Amino acid sequence: MSAFRLDQLTVRHLAPGAPVALHAISLDVAEGEQLAVIGPSGAGKTTLLSTLACAHRPLTGAFEVFGQDPWTLPEAARHALRSRLFLAPQAPPLPPRQRVVTAVLAARLPRWSLWQALVSLVRPLDPDAAFDALERFGLGDKLYSRVDRLSGGERQRCALARLLLSDARAFLVDEPLSALDPALSQMTLATLQQEAAARKATLVCSLHQVDMALANFKRIVALRDGRVVFDLPRAEVGDDMIAALYRNERTDAAPPAPHESPDRIAVGACF
Repeated sequence: MSAFRLDQLTVRHLAPGAPVALHAISLDVAEGEQLAVIGPSGAGKTTLLSTLACAHRPLTGAFEVFGQDPWTLPEAARHALRSRLFLAPQAPPLPPRQRVVTAVLAARLPRWSLWQALVSLVRPLDPDAAFDALERFGLGDKLYSRVDRLSGGERQRCALARLLLSDARAFLVDEPLSALDPALSQMTLATLQQEAAARKATLVCSLHQVDMALANFKRIVALRDGRVVFDLPRAEVGDDMIAALYRNERTDAAPPAPHESPDRIAVGACF
């Protein structure tokens, strides 16, 4: 069964009068599949992930999530479908004055009553679970730190730790390595992939680090100017294809060097 099926999907940015962001995209992502989305800045990677998370309503084309068209469902049913998805944006929307333990446990909010949620703000209900999730990203010692005391890369991993406490069946992760050094990048990506494999969950991950994408994912989807340039097994992706994908008409630049902005410099919204 498909986790996501897109057939000639066209999506416009949310702002009034904004241009089309995705042009006639067709993709079929199986449940449990792991794939990387690559492409230059502005290619449409973030819009694609947001669309998969049911945050953008397509203009045209067919779209299914776990066999259902989310935009034909009643609002309550669409909300229930979204609870099976975890969107981790590149910039984490974490309250700066909140403690890390509270930020991570926010992943449990869909399962908690209002009373439990209020109590946990004062006395975290399951700090051990939050610690275990943080520890897998190398942040166990930050459990009771304030979010605004974290570096950008630490905030990024803190937000990803929420994913481990969610009930999601699909992880939609936008540039999770952008603020991390090579060692932390490998650890972070390995944790995401291990968790997805353990749950048999789908993982769609956008990456600027082409070398990491090719080394860790069996399927590579390349976007440029809101269109799919290629969708191939990694063994069929050649250097000439990567060079053409990232060629800039103004500067004729090659792909950005991997790990240009190491941590410890900014992800996670759970529907």
